Amino acid sequence: MAKVNVNKLYNRLLSKMGPQGWWPADTKPEIVVGAILVQNTNWKNVEKSLTNLQKATAFDPTAISRLTLTNLEQLIKPSGFFTSKARAIHETCQFFNEFQWDYPLIVKQYGKQLRKRLLDIPGIGPETADVFLVYVFDLPVFIADKYARKLFGFLLGQSYANYQALKNSVSLPANFSQLEAKELHGLIDEFGKTYLKNEATFQESFLACQITELVDNN
Repeated sequence: MAKVNVNKLYNRLLSKMGPQGWWPADTKPEIVVGAILVQNTNWKNVEKSLTNLQKATAFDPTAISRLTLTNLEQLIKPSGFFTSKARAIHETCQFFNEFQWDYPLIVKQYGKQLRKRLLDIPGIGPETADVFLVYVFDLPVFIADKYARKLFGFLLGQSYANYQALKNSVSLPANFSQLEAKELHGLIDEFGKTYLKNEATFQESFLACQITELVDNN
């Protein structure tokens, strides 16, 4: 069965595009909030909401937690779905508050069950949970977002109906570090903004002529 060689893909993207420095945030609480806000919208809308939250709370977890749902909804309105996202932010902050936002302690507490626990938080789906694992908890996990699904689909000549379909078929190499996992996600998404709009734009990319090198047919 054909599979994308993740190491080769990562090295090719990195050599051509350089480090991306993802996630675009200054603190982990900002990453947590941003990962929730970006659900079903684009980053430009998220930036408006983050600016509002920055002014109101400076992304201090205690300050965010003290906001009423009504106030939070108004602050994040540019991101859309603000009622459900406000609840998700409150519920997520409550989870982190239980551990005083001590990320290593949370990892130690839940171990391999951490992803499952994150999925139990209302409003946290598979993609958001994986973003938390990579960018908040510093774990090497593959994020099978829409750009990853498009890229792997073009490379393998197939389609992935949903997040889990690609997630189930891709494993990061055993030697992949958490820093490489972060960088891989950033590289794929930045590549995607330019080259993954459709089949034609992908064919114009620097990867299109290297499919045979990037895909293992064992």
